[in-house]
Amino acid sequence: MLLEALGSALLGLALAGAALRVLALRLPSPRTVLVSGVLGALFGAYLTQFALGPGHNTLFATLVGSVLVSAVVLSLLLRPGAGPRRSSRRTPFSLPSQG
Repeated sequence: MLLEALGSALLGLALAGAALRVLALRLPSPRTVLVSGVLGALFGAYLTQFALGPGHNTLFATLVGSVLVSAVVLSLLLRPGAGPRRSSRRTPFSLPSQG
């Protein structure tokens, strides 16, 4: 159990570090990303252990579940990219001006 928690935390940290390297401009502060990656992985390990039940003691399934949940948590931190933005001043159904 301790090995699964430690492995999950390390995998979450590695995933958060990779996300920071690739998507640094679209993520909040590095501390927030690293903590979210680790906590997401630990929660994923707990959730996978709970779903599998007490009879199944597979390290691989727990680690896969922790990585998946950590990736979902990190994806929630992403901000939109710097693409073309629409102006909220004009509405698509505006009437032409009279005059």
